[in-house]
Amino acid sequence: MKLLALMLSLSFLVLIHEGGHFFFARLFKTRVEKFYLFFNPWFSILRAKRYEGKWHLSFFSSKSPEEFEKYPDNTEYGIGWLPFGGYCSIAGMIDENNTDGSKLASEEQPWEYRSKKAWQRLLIISGGVLVNFIGALIIYSAIMFTWGTDTLPLRNVPYGYDYNMTAQKYGFKNGDYVLSIDGKNMYEMRDVVNAVLLDGGKEVKVLRNNDTAVIKLPDSFAKEMVGAGEKQFAIPRFPFVIGDFTDNSLGKKSGLQIGDSLVAINGQPTESFSEFKAKLSRYINTQVVVSFFRNNIEDSVTIQLGQDGMIGVAPKNFLANVETVHTSYGLFESIPKGISYGVETLVSYVKQFKIVFSKEGASQLGGFGTIGSLFPETWDWLRFWSMTAFLSIILAFMNILPIPALDGGHIVFTLWEIITGKKPSEKFLEKAQMIGMILLFALLIYANGNDIFRWLTGKL
Repeated sequence: MKLLALMLSLSFLVLIHEGGHFFFARLFKTRVEKFYLFFNPWFSILRAKRYEGKWHLSFFSSKSPEEFEKYPDNTEYGIGWLPFGGYCSIAGMIDENNTDGSKLASEEQPWEYRSKKAWQRLLIISGGVLVNFIGALIIYSAIMFTWGTDTLPLRNVPYGYDYNMTAQKYGFKNGDYVLSIDGKNMYEMRDVVNAVLLDGGKEVKVLRNNDTAVIKLPDSFAKEMVGAGEKQFAIPRFPFVIGDFTDNSLGKKSGLQIGDSLVAINGQPTESFSEFKAKLSRYINTQVVVSFFRNNIEDSVTIQLGQDGMIGVAPKNFLANVETVHTSYGLFESIPKGISYGVETLVSYVKQFKIVFSKEGASQLGGFGTIGSLFPETWDWLRFWSMTAFLSIILAFMNILPIPALDGGHIVFTLWEIITGKKPSEKFLEKAQMIGMILLFALLIYANGNDIFRWLTGKL
């Protein structure tokens, strides 16, 4: 299900991104040679072109039918076999489909990209980024209108929060409530994470056992947390009451039942689900004694753990007894709210790059596996569209980076031409495109290599 959601989401985003290029190219009467979903090295699943008043199809072909070549003004549409990508091949443009300039040896033609005015080329190359960003704002607005928003105020979590090891290292204690950061009051955990990790908050005031405490964080806090591979700053603290069992659950075989409250491992108290999980992970391939309460009576069972260090028990959904705040939006309210949320998401993502471009951040880069892990295991339309909008923001920002081979590289060269009146030579563009593609392939291999390593080590 995660793979299906990932492929549908990325396919949709590729189509609208390349559709942005296609729209402006056709608007300025530029020939679009091919428009493909997925890449098609060696062969294509489908090739289609409309001419003489009807569609003509070719399946599983290694090259375009000769008949297609008789109608160069008509775009060939297709589906490749290599997923997670696509392209819009525009005549007269040096891109991933033409890096050696072989198609540009002849004189400029009026229907080519290179013959268009600089401002027209700027819109053609910016079209994908514009559509991805606008598309994200539209999706967020639709989410606000359809589902509204649900927030969990910090003080509505009855047992406080459990913090990761880096946070505990600098003074946070499980059960703390964050009140303010650098004098600014906090409402929900998203505010806390943004203030601490993205804005570099230093002075954190917390409520602890009906008293207050102040925690001082170093400048290196965010990098340390990322470098430690900790994905969450804090999670709601709740008792470990059994809600379900996995198949072949060791806990169920040992006699545990739904509704039991797990409170200790080998005599060491575990006051929350996350504490229980953290302590249990220390006893891989070891026999443990799990203490629990059933009908207000304490008892215990002995369980022989396996290699994964788990007992196959899922906690009861604590949110069922937690008061969240739901806000609904009408049609005209949802649009500005969706735009605001999309802009905030973009700003937050850009701020993360100060961490990404560090040794700690680079070690945590991920590829398709990491992206796919963000989707739920069961189908959820709200989560699907939320992730699709977020990925659309990422795709827009990544493509605007001034790297040759990305839209941002072409945009920089075009802006240079507009400002100076000097157009970069085709030889320069060819070399820049090749260098950019080498850098992108290296990044792709590195990020997905990280995923493979995490998968092999069970950390993905």
